[in-house]
Amino acid sequence: MKNILTIDLEDWFCVEIFNTIYRPADWTGLASVVVENTDRVLEKLRVHNLKATFFVLGWVADRHPDLIARVAAEGHEIGCHSYHHHMVSAMTSTQFRQDTEMALAAVVKACGVTPIGYRSPSWGMRRDMLWAYEILADLGFRYDSSIYPIHHDIYGDPGAPVKPYTVALPSGRGLLEFPASTVHVLGRRMAIAGGGWLRHFPYWFTRWGIQRLNRMRQPAMVYFHPWELSTDIPRVKLGLKNRFRQ
Repeated sequence: MKNILTIDLEDWFCVEIFNTIYRPADWTGLASVVVENTDRVLEKLRVHNLKATFFVLGWVADRHPDLIARVAAEGHEIGCHSYHHHMVSAMTSTQFRQDTEMALAAVVKACGVTPIGYRSPSWGMRRDMLWAYEILADLGFRYDSSIYPIHHDIYGDPGAPVKPYTVALPSGRGLLEFPASTVHVLGRRMAIAGGGWLRHFPYWFTRWGIQRLNRMRQPAMVYFHPWELSTDIPRVKLGLKNRFRQ
């Protein structure tokens, strides 16, 4: 069975744990690793003849358009990952629409591709955010991949379906939702094969989880960020929990 590889194309300082330390206005003054590490990802994908979906941050597309053009030219799907990496729940509907429109414009300008898939920053969507889904449908998106059906202190919608489903909107439209992959372990639903979970869990557990999903005829969706390949990220003073996440 084929599995799904997705990449959130953003820089290390864009992540939620730094949102009180570095604001978007500060980003241009920070050491970027996104080009070098995305090129490393592209090389690995080329060697193994693999294609992936890259959910591109609009801010990165505006500053590194050649990078986004290279990703598209190599045949990978281009999705949208917002512009400023703000949590959807922290924005009004007007702010969310403006942020998403800015992101779309930046991505299209960089590579000529109009994304049909969206992933919110930090998995920040929930099933009850129908207003956000309506905006995505208004802007031409056909699917979303922002639901994480687990308990978590920053994100998560633990009661959400674990398989792809259609979000029925009040307007009568529908949007496909591709949730992050999870497995049940000792009665608890656990994340598998993505981001910090991919970095911190042992390889055997990740492999076991993917194989378990495949045995149930369900593809696994793996995700990571190019900055996670870097050894040059500054160690920022954080609390114990966020130091572990970093």
